[in-house]
Amino acid sequence: MIDAVGGPAVRMLGIRKRFPGVAANDGVDLDVRRGEIHTLLGENGAGKSTLMNILSGLYRPDAGEILLDGRRAEIGSPRDAIELGIGMVYQHSMLIPRHTVAENAALGMPGLPAVYRARDVEARVEETAARYGLDLDPRAPVWQLSVGEQQRVEIVKMLLRRVDVLILDEPTAVLAPAEAGALFDTMRALAAEGRAVIFISHKLGEVMEVSDRISVLRKGKRVALLERGEEDERGLARLMVGGGFAPARPARAPGQGAPGAAVIELAGIEAAGARGAPALRGVDLVVRGGEIFGIAGISGNGQKELEEVLTGLRRPSRGSYTLLGKSMTRASPREIIARGLSCIPGDRGGVGTAAGLGAVDNLILKNYRLPPFARGALLNERAAAEWARGLIDRYGISVPDPRGPVRLLSGGNLQKIILARELSSSPRALLAVHPTRGLDVGAADGVLRALSAMRGYGAAVLLISEDVEEVRAVSDRLAVMHRGRLSRAMAPEEADLDTLGLLMTGQPAPGLGGV
Repeated sequence: MIDAVGGPAVRMLGIRKRFPGVAANDGVDLDVRRGEIHTLLGENGAGKSTLMNILSGLYRPDAGEILLDGRRAEIGSPRDAIELGIGMVYQHSMLIPRHTVAENAALGMPGLPAVYRARDVEARVEETAARYGLDLDPRAPVWQLSVGEQQRVEIVKMLLRRVDVLILDEPTAVLAPAEAGALFDTMRALAAEGRAVIFISHKLGEVMEVSDRISVLRKGKRVALLERGEEDERGLARLMVGGGFAPARPARAPGQGAPGAAVIELAGIEAAGARGAPALRGVDLVVRGGEIFGIAGISGNGQKELEEVLTGLRRPSRGSYTLLGKSMTRASPREIIARGLSCIPGDRGGVGTAAGLGAVDNLILKNYRLPPFARGALLNERAAAEWARGLIDRYGISVPDPRGPVRLLSGGNLQKIILARELSSSPRALLAVHPTRGLDVGAADGVLRALSAMRGYGAAVLLISEDVEEVRAVSDRLAVMHRGRLSRAMAPEEADLDTLGLLMTGQPAPGLGGV
């Protein structure tokens, strides 16, 4: 274990790691002290996750060394890392879906006998979650949880393992502002207890708020080490991309015109969640061609079920769903796709991509049965590869091997694959669920511009996001979802952060009432 509060908990020296065709880490030095929150900042593919995968034992470096409290450490596996007091909460869930929260927490818990009482572990989970402000039901199966709730389980699991160094890989990507604020309180409490907290994030405002020190990585190298307040957001963005980049949120272009006819229509939609409890409660919604309609809300308030109803993965128990004038209430996902809906799903690893297939196969997933990709019963490999290469170049996807499994790619590059596939079909309607989650500031700006362009082409865009500033910035109209209900639609100028915060937590807002 690591001692000497305030001293260097972790020192990584000259870390190098190559994958086929790319140097993920190129001689990186990093030191993290106990009692601090140290942020790793950089674009997608800058090497942040690779560096932390080395520290957490998932990868072994090609060169360099790791020191813990001044002593050289050999970390050959995640088990080694845990035994040394290092734990990582990954961007993608590592939980066992069929097991409960408590059963997942029990795996690897120190001091737990081979035969234990479930209620004892459940009590420990409840106690730890409550102590750090993490709302969890220890008896709930993981497959029933939202992505945000699964992330809380991962954090509690690490806390129960009593880690001294906690690595959080994009932890706020699935959290609403209030949840992110609570997580920051948790991080500060952990640092105050003498732990070292390593925070990976693309959200510059969060980095400015919570970091004690910031290491900026670019193209596999550390290019800056900053103390709190040394740079503003613009300066951090410039260090990340190596130039004078200034992100912008796209607004409606002059002369773009008013929204057109209704494309997506929901009337009185009700649906149960995975546990059988009501998840959608009389949802009414109209999204018109040529507009972006934004839905904000805290994770777990029905957004997942709404996405599944719209894509045909969940049948509503009541109400009607119309797409471009045709009923889709009982339609299959294939019928809904054929009608003109594209979807950027909230779960990019489990739903948005086939993790064991390569980028080429994932990019043609919607069209592999059609010419030019289908040649009778066979796949035209050359046509598929050419199409994929065009999209990889156009969307700036970093893929060392287009045929290698996409599970090896960063979360940002996975998201780019989904975006390329869904937007390249020129859809009449687009459902975008957390589309910028895990993307760096430049890539996120590009996504929002792409959504704005779809609106300009006359498509109906339904944006579901926990980033309220993002929703306010790009939406023509917006609403808040709370406990399966939608607030009335608002113009962006009505939806200040205080108003949205009240509605998202179930409180009435002045002049708007409640949800």
